[in-house]
Amino acid sequence: MLWTAVDMERLVERLEKAVERLETVCQGPGMCADGSSKGVAQYVQAFDALLAGPAAEYMKISKEVGGDVQKHAEMVHAGLMSERALLVMASQHQQPAENVFSSLLKPISEQIQVVQNFREKNRGSKVFNHLSAVSESIPALGWVAMAPKPGPYVKEMTDAAMFYTNRILKEYKDVDKKQVDWVKAYLSIWTELQAYIKEYHTTGLTWSKTGPVATEGAKSPSAPPAGAAPPPPGPPPPPAPAPVSSSTDDSASRSALFAQINRGEGITSGLRHVSDDMKTHKNPALKNQGGPVRSGPKPFTAPKPACNANPSQKTSPKAPALLELEGKKWRVENQENATDLVISDTELKQVAYVFKCTNSTLQIKGKINSITLDNCKKLGLVFDDVVGIVEIINSRDVKVQVMGKVPTISINKTDGCHVYLSKNSLDCEIVSAKSSEMNVLIPTEGGDFTEFPVPEQFKTVWNGQKLVTTVTEIAG
Repeated sequence: MLWTAVDMERLVERLEKAVERLETVCQGPGMCADGSSKGVAQYVQAFDALLAGPAAEYMKISKEVGGDVQKHAEMVHAGLMSERALLVMASQHQQPAENVFSSLLKPISEQIQVVQNFREKNRGSKVFNHLSAVSESIPALGWVAMAPKPGPYVKEMTDAAMFYTNRILKEYKDVDKKQVDWVKAYLSIWTELQAYIKEYHTTGLTWSKTGPVATEGAKSPSAPPAGAAPPPPGPPPPPAPAPVSSSTDDSASRSALFAQINRGEGITSGLRHVSDDMKTHKNPALKNQGGPVRSGPKPFTAPKPACNANPSQKTSPKAPALLELEGKKWRVENQENATDLVISDTELKQVAYVFKCTNSTLQIKGKINSITLDNCKKLGLVFDDVVGIVEIINSRDVKVQVMGKVPTISINKTDGCHVYLSKNSLDCEIVSAKSSEMNVLIPTEGGDFTEFPVPEQFKTVWNGQKLVTTVTEIAG
């Protein structure tokens, strides 16, 4: 067999990695005599295998893609390292009190915030779908605090990412195989993590039955074996966690909830004692007094993401309003109470991205490729023709009117959406997920519209061979 220079280089590289791994194994006391990694818990070794496998592949491909994808991957890697440090501590210590555990979770929750802030600061990025896929799923690192069902929690976060990974696959499927490999590598991290949790932490993070009780000052080795994914050389320092503005973004709501959990016992510090003379059932005179009457809690109210780790921090300054053409993308952002927004100089290859617009009306003339509404409230959109898709994401109380033709309208994570179709667009496909209060209005011969609600309730049964889902009609 003839050895080429490339073969020799690969062989040397493999030998160097093997030597580094042996040296790492021999660093701990009593870990070289029998060649076993005595003192390292089995579930820590299994997590190292995840780092050396799917995580390393994700880092490798992200580095090849470069740019914002690589920077984001470095932040994800830092989060995985923080999680490994907690796993090592749990393997060597007994479970601490809730308030101490909350403090131990802070490095993970802070890194989650760093990852999500990077997406928010780079909404104009060409790889925004990549950044969104990561930001939507990175809260999965919080499974360590999600007893008794950490596995299903990770799956939920993975499903949130797939909305964006599917868009990446659709865009690059026959164009760039590297992008497809990136999606597979990234999703495999969370798939493997679910299997890992099922085997070692089925009902929650497993703590040692022996050893001291974990404290905030407890130190644990955070570096994985050399076979695991090493941090890329010279990463830039991650940005400091910034206050998150209030939005309907589910990922922001989860981050706020995670921050509240981290407060531990302090979460009840704001409650006050209610004496008997303040209770209406023990003091009927209170019922005769004026004042608003609460009929009960409002449904579906998510925790507001204004709860920051540092309450003294001021809210971020208001972002400037934009209406500009950037390359082939029309950017309409942060518009408020603007009722005369018009885009008229359009081309077929252009797309429109409308972000965080409130109480405004936008008209798009001509024929363009696609339109995306993201995080908008009480927005009215009127457009002529779209050859691709109109997407409505994370929005509330929006109205969309088609004057010409559109093949597909997608509604995702939106509460309150009215779609007015034209006679030429009656064959439009409307795809919805995790949304409510959706109505489609069909034109009549007299020029009026007939309103039809989009079903939100379904019934699923097993017919002996497969699951069959049908729309459930609400009685009454």
